[in-house]
Amino acid sequence: MALGMHNVKSAKGSRSERKRVGRGLGSTGTYSGRGGKGQTARSGVSGLRRLGLKRTILAQPKMRGFTSLERKPEVVNLAALAAHFDGKTEVTIAAMKAAGVVRQSAKHVKILGSGELTKALTVKGCSVSEGAKQKIEAAGGKIV
Repeated sequence: MALGMHNVKSAKGSRSERKRVGRGLGSTGTYSGRGGKGQTARSGVSGLRRLGLKRTILAQPKMRGFTSLERKPEVVNLAALAAHFDGKTEVTIAAMKAAGVVRQSAKHVKILGSGELTKALTVKGCSVSEGAKQKIEAAGGKIV
C-alpha cells in the first residue's frame, strides 16, 4: 500500500463520535444526557450559563418604593435670600436664577426657614415652609 494524502487516517482512539442527544428515550437513557429538569435541561442554556444569568439577576438592585419622575424642588434657606436680595424686592424663581441662588435648570423652589431675615421680601411662585412663612411675614414681607 502506497503512502499518500488520500489514505492518511487519524490515530486510533483520538476521535470519538459525538453523542446524539434528544433522539428519544433510547438514545442514552431517560433524560438523554441532559441531566434532570430545569434551566440546564433546556436548549440554548449554554449561552445563559456563560453569562452567569442567575448571578446577574441576583446582583440587580431590588425595586422598593416609588421614585417620582418629577424632580424634587430645589431648597433655598432664608439666609441665602437675605444675602442676595435687598428689602422690598420681589423674589421669583427667575430672580433667584439670575442672582445665582438656584441652578438654571430649577423648575420648583422651596424656601426653608433656616437663617434670619430682616428685609421685607415679596416671595412669588415658590413653595414656602411654615417656619419660613412666619419669618418672612414677621420681617414685613409677604407671600403671593
